[in-house]
Amino acid sequence: MILRWNSAVAALALVVLAVLAAWPGGAAAHQINLSTARISINADRTVDVDVAMKGSDVDRVAGTSVYDSQTGLVRPDALAASAARVAGYIAAHSAVLAADGARCQAGDSTVAPDEDGVKVQTRWSCGPDSGALRYRSTVLFDVAPDARQVVLVKDGTRSFQDLLDASRTESVLSEAAQPTTFQVVKLYLGAGVEHILIGYDHIAFLVAIVLWARRVWPVVKLVTAFTIGHSITLSLAALDIVRIPSSIIEPAIAASIVFVAAENFFSHDIQKRWRDTLGFGLVHGFGFASALQEFGIPKTALIPALASFNVGVEIGQVAIVSVVVPLLVGFDKLSDVVVQGRGHVGRPPAAVYALSTVIVMLGSYWFLERTIFQA
Repeated sequence: MILRWNSAVAALALVVLAVLAAWPGGAAAHQINLSTARISINADRTVDVDVAMKGSDVDRVAGTSVYDSQTGLVRPDALAASAARVAGYIAAHSAVLAADGARCQAGDSTVAPDEDGVKVQTRWSCGPDSGALRYRSTVLFDVAPDARQVVLVKDGTRSFQDLLDASRTESVLSEAAQPTTFQVVKLYLGAGVEHILIGYDHIAFLVAIVLWARRVWPVVKLVTAFTIGHSITLSLAALDIVRIPSSIIEPAIAASIVFVAAENFFSHDIQKRWRDTLGFGLVHGFGFASALQEFGIPKTALIPALASFNVGVEIGQVAIVSVVVPLLVGFDKLSDVVVQGRGHVGRPPAAVYALSTVIVMLGSYWFLERTIFQA
């Protein structure tokens, strides 16, 4: 029976299935309330600034309707019709400044779709006597005080990054100091925790895998195996050793959710399910890598950034199962009192089947959304 396959083989089969179903469609990549500015300082003192953010955020700040919530993608025709408005918003909320505070000269902006997001590219001319350059941005801060912008800068052979928020809206470009190890760890640790806590598909996977759990040790094995699996592929992808398009990985993640939820109907034993989490962790790791790559990885602090992000993901996972498992055990005790009326030990199968059915439906919807609905 297929549900008893080795998990690694099952994971491979799901990736193959996703290749056939999803190629060459896109998948969600951008996060809400987070924008990215990729900045290149050229030898002639021109500065190329490429600002990217999620399509739904563009609609909020620019009053447009470019994001299609059904497909999760930006509609190119709608974006073309609203390009001037989008470019105007970016022009009003970002600038490259000379040392004396004067704005450099902005050229025409190019607005283009980027799967579920929008990219706005602008070239700024600063002149030979402009001195130390600065970049200023309040993109998204006017609608979301907690918004952030990751700034990735390339200046000749140097490359570095910065993080702007509502309390700090400027970054020095020409003489920027490298972030300290503590700053890197803090940024990427938080990014890892945030990614898993807002990643509903990853949460659904974790919930499905522990629905029959009644003791701590099997859950520890499951989470540890999942961590080992996603750590391997997260590292390989982040280091650009192995790269698989998100159009393949995102449907495979959805399919893995369907698999582990459906398995609850055929097996109540979670002792051996660590194989599932190890095998599918390899798939989910590529999904985590997409979020990490959106932040950018500082070459001068590669290991601390990668390790911190991974630890952040692990903290988020532990937080999730630390809530779910006690709730399940508490439900068992309540069920024993209300339904059984005696010291019966056991989880009502109907409850697990009902939750698993919901998760199967969610996973199936995500799979279709990331394949057929994106065609």
